[in-house]
Amino acid sequence: MASDGARKQFWKRSNSKVPGSLLKAAPKVPTTPVRAKRVSTFQEFESNTSDAWDAGEDDDELLAMAAESLNTEVVMETAHRVLRDHSQRRGQPALQEAPGPEQRLKPEAEPPSAPGDLRLVKSVSESHTSRPAEELRKLSWSGIPKPVRPITWKLLSGYLPANVDRRPSTLQRKQKEYFAFIEHYYDSRNDEVHQDTYRQIHIDIPRMSPEALILQPKVMEIFERILFIWAIRHPASGYVQGINDLVTPFFVVFICEHIEAEDVDAVDVSSVPEDVLRNIEADTYWCMSKLLDGIQDNYTFAQPGIQMKVKMLEELVSRIDEQVHRHLDQHEVRYLQFAFRWMNNLLMRELPLRCTIRLWDTYQSEPEGFSHFHLYVCAAFLTRWRKEILEERDFQELLLFLQNLPTAHWDDEDVSLLLADAYRLKFAFADAPNHYKK
Repeated sequence: MASDGARKQFWKRSNSKVPGSLLKAAPKVPTTPVRAKRVSTFQEFESNTSDAWDAGEDDDELLAMAAESLNTEVVMETAHRVLRDHSQRRGQPALQEAPGPEQRLKPEAEPPSAPGDLRLVKSVSESHTSRPAEELRKLSWSGIPKPVRPITWKLLSGYLPANVDRRPSTLQRKQKEYFAFIEHYYDSRNDEVHQDTYRQIHIDIPRMSPEALILQPKVMEIFERILFIWAIRHPASGYVQGINDLVTPFFVVFICEHIEAEDVDAVDVSSVPEDVLRNIEADTYWCMSKLLDGIQDNYTFAQPGIQMKVKMLEELVSRIDEQVHRHLDQHEVRYLQFAFRWMNNLLMRELPLRCTIRLWDTYQSEPEGFSHFHLYVCAAFLTRWRKEILEERDFQELLLFLQNLPTAHWDDEDVSLLLADAYRLKFAFADAPNHYKK
């Protein structure tokens, strides 16, 4: 008996929290039984489900259940290629790789860059059966071509089914469902119970950017409806400042499918037909809802998700760049004073809109990109400014710099470097809590 007890104690895992590690939710039990170790066709799978794609909003998880993890080697190759190419263009030696698990990767041929775009176009536009989610994620990680970005975002978010034959009926059903919500709920915006929510939304929207887009009357009306309906249908959090910013990237990406706009900050919706605007509004609502489903604890009472992520960012930076962490601490700069907004707005207030759209290409390609991977992007973003941070010797100047980082002229290359750095951090630290202990 004593030996049995010792054996149980030996295998017992520690539940203690380790700095820099992420809390993982218990895996969901699939609602549809799946036979192990048997590859079936999509038609067989379809015949064994009760029209799963049409089961309703809450059952649209089927696509997520089928999603596979992003291929680690492919993304590491992409990250190394971006960093290496950037160094070569500037005539600098390639950045030294961090020691640790990533060195175990065998060298592979570089993934093609331009042909990858063509493969993505083909994957999205010519798929008449369910394509592996991993393939689409892999092709999208390093950026999605503008012509197929709208349909790809809808697929990666889980809003559209993978099978192309089901997409028109799904779009029609979801758009009809959204406008049924408008008819049922929107007139209640002036009721006493909802008027504070609507008033706050009405105040916040004109403060958003880019102003050239947001201040158009049609756009303001669309955003007000989207945010009010979401708040009414999600009483656990309701409307919280910060959620309003998350509407913009989806809206801009979807509307650029119907207009020619080189500058996404100056999109003019006046030429877009009303029926097209209605469809864009519904699609934006559902895709934003899918995003918020994964980070809703950021916006519940006291915003515990953000509090936890800021604390995790502080612990992570203390391990990857102790000098920067100590410098902030010595000048009494608290991470909440600058990083709260990074988590609340997903860096949208720190980056130009064009860069946010490129960033979200990768976030939607990464498993838990808006929650898990975003932490490492924030860590890479902070250490990107280490030289400037260490030069500041005054609390006020240091905090002012962190709240107004000079990114106005950033482009896709800067975002690609940031993402490559973030992936290296994730690969080195996320699953190795003891390896880098101080």
